[in-house]
Amino acid sequence: MKSLKLKYVILIIAAIILVDQTLKIWVKTNYPEGPVMNVLGMRWFRLHFIENPGMAWGWKFGNETGKMILTLFRLAAVIFGTWYLGKIVKQQYKKGFIICAALIYAGALGNLIDSMFYGMIFDKGLHYDPAINDYVRYAGVAQFASPGYSSFLHGSVVDMLYFPILEDKYFPSWFPFVGGDKFTFFSPIFNIADASISTGVIALLIFQKRFFKKHNTERANPTVETSTDVSDKVQIL
Repeated sequence: MKSLKLKYVILIIAAIILVDQTLKIWVKTNYPEGPVMNVLGMRWFRLHFIENPGMAWGWKFGNETGKMILTLFRLAAVIFGTWYLGKIVKQQYKKGFIICAALIYAGALGNLIDSMFYGMIFDKGLHYDPAINDYVRYAGVAQFASPGYSSFLHGSVVDMLYFPILEDKYFPSWFPFVGGDKFTFFSPIFNIADASISTGVIALLIFQKRFFKKHNTERANPTVETSTDVSDKVQIL
């Protein structure tokens, strides 16, 4: 059975968290919000720094109450994920399934770190203003500071990966509803943690039959070891 040891699962998660947090902190403490650079001079692969208070890929979920619910949900998911990863490793699930679960776990943990701590350790960040009932962006470059721009569980998530493969194009005039409108493909700005979650989920959807069918078959037909001598003289009734 091809499974994965717990130490390798921890290494995968630690590597993703390290890359994710290093890139986030580097961007946040060196650049204001907005364009950063074209990676290797490519127009379709850019670093574009933004912050968001909500879900992966920059989506929002209501106001500050929605953000708190999402943060607590991430926290609960990470706590459950810690237990679940230990379980599937112990039960020797297929290696591919464990890797997918580790990718999803690492992504959830990466964004949870932003939400839990960034408001406490940086002097600037996207924050909620109750006077206008909306989030307020900031000018300048953030630095480490205490106290920070917000409190525990109220930090904003840092995004920077941008892949505008087709930019400033127009829908054909005959296209229903949006004919003649400008569009960009692919427009979301995301981070390493978002990519990790998406990769894990997509791989699970594609290979779910392979992961679960083989594991269930192996559990239904366990190998039984015995010290009893077996010969052609033994009759089975």
